[in-house]
Amino acid sequence: MQETIAKIEARLAAAEQLPEEKRAELLGLLRQLKEEVQVLSQTHAEDARSITQFAALSAHEATREEIKPPLLETSLSGLARSVEGFESSHPKLVDIVNRICTTLSNLGI
Repeated sequence: MQETIAKIEARLAAAEQLPEEKRAELLGLLRQLKEEVQVLSQTHAEDARSITQFAALSAHEATREEIKPPLLETSLSGLARSVEGFESSHPKLVDIVNRICTTLSNLGI
């Protein structure tokens, strides 16, 4: 999972089409996500991997040279659904994922 998050960070850092403000915001959220996923992985390893993989897919779709809104929407939906059921036990994780989804979704407009 740490390797996947490192790849997401590299992809975001290299995405020239991202405004610097959005890049910084996403990288900050990604750092928070890394911490929360690490905690989650201690009790829900498969769920933590799913969240990480959906985050990677969503970052990929949002930073493509030619964004394809249906693919971005599908990946973001998967990311949002990957944290369903953790609202009470990991509310910070859910909040971070929702903020990532919103930020990436706005890039695809």
